[in-house]
Amino acid sequence: MGVEEEFHVVDTRTRHLVPRAGILLDMLPEDCFTKELQCSTLEANSKPFRDLEDLARDLGGMRAMVVRRAESLGLGIVAAGSVPLADIDRMKVSPDPRYEQMLDDYQLLTREQLICGTQVHAEVTDRELALALAHRLSPWAPPLLALSAGSPYWLGSDTGYGSYRTMVWQRWPTAGPMARYDSVADYERMIGGLIQSGVITDPGMIYFDIRPSDHVPTVELRICDSCPRVEDIVLIAGLFRALVARGLEDVRRSPGLEVPLESVRAATWQAARSGLEGELVDPVEGVPRPAAEVVTGMVAGLRPYLEEAGDWELISGLTREALARGSSAARQRAAFARRGLLGDVVDMLLAETRSGGWEPLGGDSTSSYRPAA
Repeated sequence: MGVEEEFHVVDTRTRHLVPRAGILLDMLPEDCFTKELQCSTLEANSKPFRDLEDLARDLGGMRAMVVRRAESLGLGIVAAGSVPLADIDRMKVSPDPRYEQMLDDYQLLTREQLICGTQVHAEVTDRELALALAHRLSPWAPPLLALSAGSPYWLGSDTGYGSYRTMVWQRWPTAGPMARYDSVADYERMIGGLIQSGVITDPGMIYFDIRPSDHVPTVELRICDSCPRVEDIVLIAGLFRALVARGLEDVRRSPGLEVPLESVRAATWQAARSGLEGELVDPVEGVPRPAAEVVTGMVAGLRPYLEEAGDWELISGLTREALARGSSAARQRAAFARRGLLGDVVDMLLAETRSGGWEPLGGDSTSSYRPAA
């Protein structure tokens, strides 16, 4: 599995989002970092790993590199769904014909794409199975979104959501849970039809919450906010891999099962609204339950697959820590409440993103690794 992680670039003096990712990318290796739609955003791409701890070290190393380069320029790196302080009129689309076409086609949707997400890839070499999994795993995407919820502020205001990035993202014509397709041919005909309609320009604009990747042999989780703490990414990645492992068995047993997408959309909204601080829709029963109860139930149900991968101790410990700590959205609101300054929220996010390395723990710790100061 591997991770694509998007970062905001901010001015450390004003704490505002700034369109200066290009100058940073000139200082970073092209095989690890790439541009994104907005000039205020860049993306880091991990290598593929089997071991979660190796993934954590790779993510931490890339963060350390980009943070050092940014600080030499008076810039800061924020891993979060959104940054509280931003001026849309100052933002610029990255110089690229594809992105310029998107600006022409989608207008305000493109200009307001001031959001960052975390994408997790789990290897599935059979594209038919990847296609079936992308649909079948849909009910489990909302709890993973809740674990990542970290975009409560939008353009200077508290939105009341744990993940307002989700609300911004869902305006795209191909966003949301993926329907069931009987074959890869049917799926590709759907994509071809959308391209022919002129609504999208290429297969990369299929933005489903979970999808077969368009460029590597994986199932890709796309619903999550960027996470300031590396351990939350590792937690989500480990859970997603276990969901894929269990889902492969489910698909082989009952290949024709269809998930009601209306229920998934409702559960996604609830997860974006509440994060970890309210209720989530139970993916099995379809009823509201406290978020901690839904998450712990999901982890318990995945225990055989986590144990098979050697992840149980780490993931169970990281789950306890995440639930005790609360969501990034809650921490951001607590930072704001102390003095009523959005700059304090940005400072907290800068500090959490900067402390992104991992080191081993001994003794009776709840998890195998901790974030290094």
